[in-house]
Amino acid sequence: MKKMNNQLKEGKSGFEMVFVKGGSYIMGGEDAINDGGDQALQIADECPHSVSVSDFYIGKYEVTQADWKAVMGAYSNDNNQCDECPVSLVSWDDIQLFINTLNLKYAENYRLPTEEEWEFAAKGGNYGQNYRYSGSNIVEEVAWFQGNSKYTVQRVGQLKPNALGIHDMSGNIWEWCTNFKTPYPCDTLGRAFDSRVLRGGSYNHRKESVRIIDRNARHSSMRLLTLGSRLAK
Repeated sequence: MKKMNNQLKEGKSGFEMVFVKGGSYIMGGEDAINDGGDQALQIADECPHSVSVSDFYIGKYEVTQADWKAVMGAYSNDNNQCDECPVSLVSWDDIQLFINTLNLKYAENYRLPTEEEWEFAAKGGNYGQNYRYSGSNIVEEVAWFQGNSKYTVQRVGQLKPNALGIHDMSGNIWEWCTNFKTPYPCDTLGRAFDSRVLRGGSYNHRKESVRIIDRNARHSSMRLLTLGSRLAK
């Protein structure tokens, strides 16, 4: 078993972790922003409720093409001209294989974050300031989305980080979480899905969809150019 060395962390790398002190917070919210869907469904899907999380680590950046190649021996797709761009066109199942290979190869314990951990980190953990986007209420400061991305994925870490020093939790690439998408305790409609949670929005979405509290999900086998990941421990 090899030891993970600095070569794997050259440049901006999804292997670089930020410590997040656990705590209690209000997950979801009521920002009255129309995301383009049925308003009643959105209200149910994002309704605020109290959640507690334990200490954890989460990636300072999204998993990059260079990270993927270092572990898997090849790029995740044909976007091989941008090592610091986030991995895309990867399913939840693909990422499990990547994580298992990574952990076996380097005796690590990486995983995907839970949805609860993801939102806590995106909100700034115990330093959160109730921003609409991760690190600001001004979307252009912190997120790549339809309005500034030119409809293409961008190198990680170019925009302002949030209070924990984490980049791109709003926009750039949708990020898979561990969980199946299940209804919040306050969701009066109670809809569950046979799909894994995606959070954060992407370069190809409106600013309403890169809000911290926005939720999405896809089947674990789905591959799209807008789907990627962020690691946790």
